[in-house]
Amino acid sequence: MLRLLRPLLLLLLLPPPGSPEPLGLAQLSPGSPPQAPDLLYADGLRAYAAGAWGPAVALLREALRSRAALGRARLDCGASCAAEPGAALPAVLLGAPEPDSGPEATQGSWEQQLLRAALRRADCLTQCAARRLGPGGAARLRVVRALRDAFRRREPYNYLQRAYYQLKKLDLAAAAAHTFFVANPMHLQMREDMAKYRRMSGVQPQSFRDLETPPHWAVYDTSLELLGRQEAGLALPRLEEALQGSLAQMESCRADCEGPEEQQGAEEEEEDGAGSQGGLYEAIAGHWVRVLQCRQRCVEEMATRPGRSFPVPDFLPSQLRRLHEAYAQVGNLSQAIENVLSVLLFYPEDEAAKGALNQYQAQLGEPRPGLGPREDIQRFILRSLGEKRQLYYAMEHLGTNFKDPDPWTPAALIPEALREKLREDQEKRPWDHEPPKPKPLTYWKDVLLLEGVTLTQDSRQLNGSERAVLDGLLTPAECGVLLQLAKDAAGAGARSGYRGRRSPHTPHERFEGLTVLKAAQMARSGTVGSQGAKLLLEVSERVRTLTQAYFSPERPLHLSFTHLVCRSAIEGEQEQRMDLSHPVHADNCVLDPDTGECWREPPAYTYRDYSGLLYLNDDFQGGDLFFTEPNALTVTARVRPRCGRLVAFSSGGENPHGVWAVTRGRRCALALWHTWAPEHREQEWLEAKELLQESEEEEEEEEEEEEMPSKDPPPEPPGRRHQGVRDKAGKPPRVREEL
Repeated sequence: MLRLLRPLLLLLLLPPPGSPEPLGLAQLSPGSPPQAPDLLYADGLRAYAAGAWGPAVALLREALRSRAALGRARLDCGASCAAEPGAALPAVLLGAPEPDSGPEATQGSWEQQLLRAALRRADCLTQCAARRLGPGGAARLRVVRALRDAFRRREPYNYLQRAYYQLKKLDLAAAAAHTFFVANPMHLQMREDMAKYRRMSGVQPQSFRDLETPPHWAVYDTSLELLGRQEAGLALPRLEEALQGSLAQMESCRADCEGPEEQQGAEEEEEDGAGSQGGLYEAIAGHWVRVLQCRQRCVEEMATRPGRSFPVPDFLPSQLRRLHEAYAQVGNLSQAIENVLSVLLFYPEDEAAKGALNQYQAQLGEPRPGLGPREDIQRFILRSLGEKRQLYYAMEHLGTNFKDPDPWTPAALIPEALREKLREDQEKRPWDHEPPKPKPLTYWKDVLLLEGVTLTQDSRQLNGSERAVLDGLLTPAECGVLLQLAKDAAGAGARSGYRGRRSPHTPHERFEGLTVLKAAQMARSGTVGSQGAKLLLEVSERVRTLTQAYFSPERPLHLSFTHLVCRSAIEGEQEQRMDLSHPVHADNCVLDPDTGECWREPPAYTYRDYSGLLYLNDDFQGGDLFFTEPNALTVTARVRPRCGRLVAFSSGGENPHGVWAVTRGRRCALALWHTWAPEHREQEWLEAKELLQESEEEEEEEEEEEEMPSKDPPPEPPGRRHQGVRDKAGKPPRVREEL
C-alpha cells in the first residue's frame, strides 16, 4: 500500500490547475544557492505536463543540482562538526572501551558526555547549514521520502530525455535516456526509446553515457579490465582509487542517514521495529536505532551497481584481495602485506589470505616494525562493529529489527538468544543456498510407457529447483500437424488468436493463440482439420501425465489452461531491438525483483502449481526460454526450443522466467498450466473432448448409413443426444479470451 501511495504524494506537490506560474520557471543561475528540490521537481513536472520543454529541463536539472548540493553540504558539515572540540561521541557508542574503566568514574559519565556532544554538534550543524545553504538551512530544503525514492530510481532523467527530444537535443536526450535505463533495465518503453536513439543519425555511440553512476564503479571496472590483461602496474592506482571512492560513497550515504526524521506510518514503524513509544528516552532510542539501521544499509548501497537489485557480495574484502595480489605481482610486498592483513580483519580464518601472508613475509625476509592493516579499513571495521553491538542490543531488549548486511560479522558479537532466530530467517531465503536436489526418478518412464522420451536436463543442470527438460514428446510429423493447425486457425481469424494483432508483451512481434475448445469448435465447423484438434487434445493430456509422474507422483495434477501460442517477428522492426518477447515473471505470484519476493495474490493465477512449454519448431531466430534469479536480472539457465522438447517447472517464485526476443521467423509452442485443485480444472478442455467425441460418433453413424442397402434411408429418429449436438452447433461458439 505504501508503494502505491508514494507516487501520489509527489502529485500532491503539484500546484492546482489555473494557479499562477511558479517562480521557478525563471532562468536559474548555475551558481545560485540550492533551492528546495521537492518544489523544483514539482514545478518541473508541471512545466513538462504543459509542454514547456525549456523550463521543464531547467527546473529538473536544478532539482538534481540542488539535491546533490544538499547532500554535499550535509556530508561536509557532518565531517567538520564531528571534529569540533567537545562534539565527539563517547567511545562506548563507537564500540571502543572507555579510557577510565573504574565503576565509580564511569557511572553515568558517558550519558552526560553524549548529551553535551549532541548539543554541541547540533549547534555546529545548524550554523554550518545556514552558512552553506542560506537562511533556514537544511530545514528549508527538507526532502520527503517519496522524492528520495524518485531520485533513487532516476525518474527525473525519464522526463529529461523526452524534453530534450522535443527540443531536438538528441545527444542530451540519449544521455538522459541511458542514465535512466541503467537504473531501470526492465523498463520496456525505455528499451524502445533507446533502440530508436541508436537508429538516429545524429546520435553517436559516445552519447550513451551514464550521468549518475558513482565514480568508483567506472574506475573499478577499468581496473578489472587491466588485471585481466595482466597489467597489474596500471591497475593498481585505479584499484586504490576505486577503494577510496567506495569508502567516500559510503560516507555520503551515512551522512544522508542523519537528515531530519520523517513521520512514519504504522506499517513502516512495525517493519523497522523502531517506532517511538511516546517517552523521551524511547523517542531518542527509536531515532538513533533508525539512523544506525540506515548507516548499516549503506554498505549494500555502495556495493550495488546501478540497475542491479542486489549488491556485489563482499565488495570491500574482494577489492582488498585484488589489491594485495596486484601489489605482490609488481613486487611491493609491504603494501601486499598491508592489504592482506586488512582482509584478515574481515575473515581472520581465511586460509587463502593466511597462506598469502606467510608467503609475502617469507619473501620479504626481515620483519618490518609498524607494518599492519590499512588504517582506513581498521576505522571502518571498528565503527561498524560498534554500531552492530548497539543494534543487536536494541534487537534483544527493545524488540527492534536488524538485518545484518555483512557476512563477516563475528558470531560472538550476536547475542546468543538471537542466533537461532537469525539462523531461521537466513534459511527462509532459498536463493542464498544451493538448489535442492531433484526428486529421484524411479518409475516415470514405466508409468508413461512413452518410447523415445528422454530426460535432457534436470534441476541441477538447470541451476534451479523443480525444473526439467525432456525431449521426444512429439514426432516431426506431429509437430507439423500442430503447426498447420495454428496456421489454419490464425488464417480463419480465431478470436483467441488476436486476429494477428501485436503481442500483448512487445510491439515488435505478432501474437496468435488457440485454445483447445476453439480448436474443437473450428474442427466441428470444418474450418480446420479435425486431426490437428484431436492431436492438440491428446498431446496436452500427454504432457499433464508426464508432468505429474515426474514432479507429483503422489498427488494428481489437473490441467488448468492449455494454449497453443505462436509469436512472429515483425519485419523491419528488429534492428538493435532491446526488449523481450515475454518479460521475466513467475506464473502463480507477482514477482518483486527489488526484494526478491513473489507475492501469491491477484492478478497472478495463484492456483497454478506446475507449468509446461512444449515446443513445435526451431526455424526462427531468438526466442529462447531463460530462468533468472529472483532479481529478474541474473540468468541462471537457458533453453533452446526444438520440436518435441518440453520444459516443465513449478510455477512459483523459485522459477522466474522470460523469453528472449523473436527477431526472425515464427515461434510456436503449446503452453500448459497444471493445478492440484480440482475446482480449477480446465472445463473447456472437457467440453472440447466431448465435442470431438460427438463429432467422431456422428461421422461413424454417417459412414454406417452410407453402407445401408436402402436408397431412401429412414428419417433420423429423435434423440436427446443429437438434439443437444444441433443446439451446440446452432449457438455462437463460446470463446475463452485468456492468455
